[in-house]
Amino acid sequence: MSEAFGLKGCVAVVTGASSGLGRHFALTLAKAGAKVALAARRIELLKALDAEIASFDGRALPVSMDVTSPESVAAGLQTVETELGAINILVNNAGIAATRSFLEQGEEEWRQVLDTNLDGAWRVARATAGLMVKHGKGGTIINIASILGLRVASHLSAYGAAKSALVSLTQTMAIELARHKIRVNALAPGYIETDLNREFLTGETGQALLKRLPMRRFGEPADLDGALLLLASDAGRYMTGSIIVVDGGHGLGFL
Repeated sequence: MSEAFGLKGCVAVVTGASSGLGRHFALTLAKAGAKVALAARRIELLKALDAEIASFDGRALPVSMDVTSPESVAAGLQTVETELGAINILVNNAGIAATRSFLEQGEEEWRQVLDTNLDGAWRVARATAGLMVKHGKGGTIINIASILGLRVASHLSAYGAAKSALVSLTQTMAIELARHKIRVNALAPGYIETDLNREFLTGETGQALLKRLPMRRFGEPADLDGALLLLASDAGRYMTGSIIVVDGGHGLGFL
């Protein structure tokens, strides 16, 4: 790995690290040399990941954090700084999805999706940026958006609305935080196969979607590694306000 992409000496926080892409992001950052705080509500699911990182002499710290709770976020970040040191990297990944038609979706479910995917991302980013400003060393914040923040899909109105707003928030944060040497960018994955969506992607609807992808395959978590490390490391030191799309050409399929 190029030295510019290395993360030795960095402290990273990954929210939603207990499964899916968050779990993979944490492993990727740890392998690049970062000490990684594994943040999630279900801390018991983080123990296996902690052990896996320790197996290659990495350093991880399971942290209980509910991104919908300001108190939980503040306590979790304080634990990270006490145990690992000043935070340099935040991967704002925690999120949920609710597949339901617009007319069938109730207000409670709508609020739950936005409270996690948008408000939660804002909440963690704001608290972390405050710590970065306090330390005066800058840092990088990576918001995990989605291609559905840039274009639409039916039955995902709440998810799409949250991710669209997160894209806008990323760019506003980038403008305001640049003076503090804090870079803010977003990663917008396409359809990446994980345990959470494998059943959908291998089903009839998923296979119909596959035929519209120019690369004729769904992504793998490792397909996001290059973009993640670019945004997390000094290799991307002149990037802020960027939205990096990694979707196998999915957007081109609509042209």
